[in-house]
Amino acid sequence: MNDAPTGFEATDPDFAARVRKSFAAQGIMGHIGATLTLIEPGACEIELPYSDAVSQQHGFFHGGVIGTIADSAGGYAAFGLMDAEDEILTVEYKLNLMAPADGDLLVARGRVVRPGRTLTVARAEVVVVKDGREIACAAMQQTLMRIVGGAGISR
Repeated sequence: MNDAPTGFEATDPDFAARVRKSFAAQGIMGHIGATLTLIEPGACEIELPYSDAVSQQHGFFHGGVIGTIADSAGGYAAFGLMDAEDEILTVEYKLNLMAPADGDLLVARGRVVRPGRTLTVARAEVVVVKDGREIACAAMQQTLMRIVGGAGISR
């Protein structure tokens, strides 16, 4: 996919199906009602509609769910660039909450900054949609670790 907006190419031709399968296996994503809406080599987008279950005491989206979908968006952007038999784990991330997430929908857009053999750096921007307008509410940068041949790892 040389024409991908990220400029990255997937080594696994079935990367999108692998990302979807992994996403579906994350209990937290189903629990909070998040949806995978875009998968490209080096890019991923996740949406989360507002509900009381993902709010904090003032009625905004909770910072924890903002971090959760940002982490997954960046992680799946990176995971899509890895080989079919590899797995991935987040090593660290830094989240800046820039504005109250007051709206009807959260959208986390993850992008790979630099893929590496072992460590990959990704970023995610999170916007909240209110009255049809997007407002940036969070920015995240993370480091992810490739687990070579780790398909099927579990606790």
